[in-house]
Amino acid sequence: MAIIYDEAQSIFHLQTQASSYVMQVVRGKYLSHLYWGRRVEQYRGSRAIIWKDRGFAPNPDDTDRTFSLDTLPQEYPQTGNGDFRTCAYGVRQENGSRISSLLYDGYEILPGKRKLQGLPASFGTPEDVETLVIRLRDELIDLVVELEYNVFDQRGIITRSVRFLNEAQRPVTLTKMLSMSVDFREQDFDVLTLYGAHNNERNMDRRPLTSGIVQIESLRGTSSPQQSPFLALMRKNADEDQGEVYGVQFVYSGNFLASAQVDAFQNVRLQMGLHPWNGEWYLHPGETFQTPEVVMAYTHEGLNGLSHLFHTFYRRHLMRGKHADALRPILINNWEATFFQFTEEKLLNLARKASETGIELFVLDDGWFGHRDGDNSSLGDWFVDERKLPHGLPWLADQIHGMGMQFGLWFEPEMISQDSQLYREHPDYVLHAQGRPYTIGRGQLVLDLSRKDVCDHVIDSVRAVLASTHIDYVKWDMNRHLTEMESGAYGPCQQGEISHRYVLGLYYILETLTSQFPDILFEGCSSGGGRFDAGMLYYMPQSWCSDNTDAVCRMKIQYATSLTFPPVTMGAHVSVVPNQQTGRVTPLETRGYVAMSANFGYELDLNALSQQELDVVKAQIALYKEIRDTIQNGTLYRIKNPFNGNLAQWNFVSQDRKQVVAFHFEILSQPAAPVQLLKLKGLEADALYRDVDRGTVYGGDELMYSGISIPLKKQDFRSECYRFEKV
Repeated sequence: MAIIYDEAQSIFHLQTQASSYVMQVVRGKYLSHLYWGRRVEQYRGSRAIIWKDRGFAPNPDDTDRTFSLDTLPQEYPQTGNGDFRTCAYGVRQENGSRISSLLYDGYEILPGKRKLQGLPASFGTPEDVETLVIRLRDELIDLVVELEYNVFDQRGIITRSVRFLNEAQRPVTLTKMLSMSVDFREQDFDVLTLYGAHNNERNMDRRPLTSGIVQIESLRGTSSPQQSPFLALMRKNADEDQGEVYGVQFVYSGNFLASAQVDAFQNVRLQMGLHPWNGEWYLHPGETFQTPEVVMAYTHEGLNGLSHLFHTFYRRHLMRGKHADALRPILINNWEATFFQFTEEKLLNLARKASETGIELFVLDDGWFGHRDGDNSSLGDWFVDERKLPHGLPWLADQIHGMGMQFGLWFEPEMISQDSQLYREHPDYVLHAQGRPYTIGRGQLVLDLSRKDVCDHVIDSVRAVLASTHIDYVKWDMNRHLTEMESGAYGPCQQGEISHRYVLGLYYILETLTSQFPDILFEGCSSGGGRFDAGMLYYMPQSWCSDNTDAVCRMKIQYATSLTFPPVTMGAHVSVVPNQQTGRVTPLETRGYVAMSANFGYELDLNALSQQELDVVKAQIALYKEIRDTIQNGTLYRIKNPFNGNLAQWNFVSQDRKQVVAFHFEILSQPAAPVQLLKLKGLEADALYRDVDRGTVYGGDELMYSGISIPLKKQDFRSECYRFEKV
């Protein structure tokens, strides 16, 4: 069993193959956290709480000054009754009171996992997962809080979520609803987060955890490139391959908060969940509120170990449908080749050239609908622009399929342009604050997805296109964040719900469309990688990693993204040079090898390339088809971190462990340069491996411990690819 309950000591012990998570009900009332870390076979009380009278730490029981909620390590801390650290939830009663006290009220152990209503979440059979539900109750206001722990013992993962039930005869307003909180009785950690901006997503930020709070958040209505909904605590000695790491990631696509607070006694409180700013929920009598899920992973094998836990878990227990395990096609997107200025003839000429090179999917990007010649019109008008496509989409799709390729199409269904037929007919569909002017972003407004009628309109308009045309792939874009988050469909006491209701509306749309069109491969996008989160992965098994296609920038972006997301989820393209985002000129070979480290494709005008360049493209496509299964379905090992210097290295090992693909990149050429080594990872030490391109045979131990000497070259942005087959 993955969940063990010791009734005599009121101890819950959650076990995975590599970790243990231990809680105890203290004094029959308070759910306390004891341990999360490397697996112990049986917990016998070694990590007992030491009771001590701490100054200015108030006591629930005035006969015992050693007991205080302000020093007790807790599982779901409350507020207003003696714990002065950050709380996990908040309430506001009709009388204005914000005090709440949750006391233990029982537990239940269930096989399998309950579905989270209206939310993306991990899934599994009773053989995969066991669930613990711990019930807490505030008896004064009849508020019940169910803490749910899902233990995927063979995956080394625990997920957490919370459900609130109002069992009173009066409404109550939830003002804070985090999904998890863990108290560590130690402080010796670094904290790792991922920050960025448009075209500069997911930079790695590792810093010491000291007194006070490290907090990351999104207040943009969505998860965002500014901060990813991920946080890790790392031991000081932890690196890619060894050391303890605790990672948490939010399965959600809206406003979030994650924090690590160090208190006066060097304890750490780690929390994650919905952001409380503009994030209230009015809970009527008898109603429930479900928080999104947090995925929690522990490893003592460094960041690579953490990534392997997340990668396997997401692929087996979050990604759904036929495309989750299918090989992804090599695509070409017309955007950088034509932008808005395309005709049928331009598209077909590009498609013919793509077909000749071996590309498998042609994607028509922005500009095919309404009268859209720029980014300031026609969003919401999802009908074909016959000026550009006089024969219509079905005809174009048939032409592409006739060339032996699949056909894909770009949408941005969550947005609306003021210059659109939809806006002229339904200005009320816009998310807006009554009496206040609109805030315009990228020439567009946001549809009010908190309203079901607006969601149904989006579904109907997109469905009409997908049903009338043979479409194999959809790129679902979202190019601005949310402002004026109010809705005329709800009363004053519910305006704090709009940001979450927007996300629930989006999930309703995606669940409907992806269920009705299971054969279509959906890819998420938000001005590039702006909404690359685990919630979207539930509906779309891949996301466009960044609008920045510069190979040097992409080394870092893809490296950091791989901390929790497998390479098969990352869209990566070769684009023109000088690069449109940085102006940098990198070799076509290097651009190819970086893009081949994920879902491979192109975003340039093939007709503008020389014959020599086209020959390189054909060779790249042929190579990727040989290594695709290893890249997309194998195991990634990061070797050299491009954030730390002039090198980037990583390698992939196939599922059957018979093929190995390794990449080496040097960013800038250096005078008197040292000889660099490539030390592979994940091989069998006692096996032999043949270099496919050079014919040499090496031992697995030799490749991992001694390493390959990389030839010296006087070249910026140079790259090398090595392929090995197990002999």
